[in-house]
Amino acid sequence: MSVLEESRPFAQQLSNVYFTILSLFCFKLFVKISLAILSHFYIVKGNRKEAARIAAEFYGVTQGQGSWADRSPLHEAASQGRLLALKTLLSQGYNVNAVTIDHVTPLHEACLGDHVACAKTLLEAGANVNAITIDGVTPLFNACSQGSASCTELLLEYGAKPQLESCLPSPTHEAASKGADVQKGKYWDTPLHAAAQQPGLEIVNLLLEFGADINAKNTELLRPVDVAASSSLVERVLLQHEATPSSLCQLCRLCIRNYMGRPRLHLIPQLQLPTLLQNFLQYR
Repeated sequence: MSVLEESRPFAQQLSNVYFTILSLFCFKLFVKISLAILSHFYIVKGNRKEAARIAAEFYGVTQGQGSWADRSPLHEAASQGRLLALKTLLSQGYNVNAVTIDHVTPLHEACLGDHVACAKTLLEAGANVNAITIDGVTPLFNACSQGSASCTELLLEYGAKPQLESCLPSPTHEAASKGADVQKGKYWDTPLHAAAQQPGLEIVNLLLEFGADINAKNTELLRPVDVAASSSLVERVLLQHEATPSSLCQLCRLCIRNYMGRPRLHLIPQLQLPTLLQNFLQYR
């Protein structure tokens, strides 16, 4: 009994420490939520300078670094497909590459909801087609996982290089027409993994045409053909592609595009080449 009495003060002190930590966490969370609401109010009212001041003062975010907000009005408009609201926010100067705490951008949201018009507006405003979340998810992966052929094709037109040299601990991916990367996605799933699990062939064919690696493996060491439905048309196409070498024309196109690099792909029409060849290089 005396031992329990002696240990009780220490237990009470330990409990007080935990309570203090919890109180501090709740206070910081309250401050963060209050600042987010205040910033949201300023953005909606068009007072971008005050919203930027709050972000810079409390979060150290400069104008070129992206938004600190966990969920900005731009994210909401993109996720709900509200094109007019999206254009209004962009016209007010809101950052098209605003990120949440998980590095999710409005373009991620638009592609996840298959809102092609919103995605196109964001891309035209300078959205990063290669934006990667902390889980390694890109807009293309979202589009493929939702079976959105229209968003996938749009991203291919604005994309990045076919092969992305990732320097992040989490995997990446994307597709490639003006070069979107088609290699890596969530948990090392590539967009091709995501597309292979859908019943349609259009996205699968698009990704293969733009150089997706058919032998890429995820964390479970499964290839896209391994995650496709057994005896499905998708599985048969993947097996056929696996057994058939790419044509010399296709290999040359991929090589030329890789050599030029994504930032210069828009200059293809200025090359002294026949129009037919220019269209071929641009997948037209």
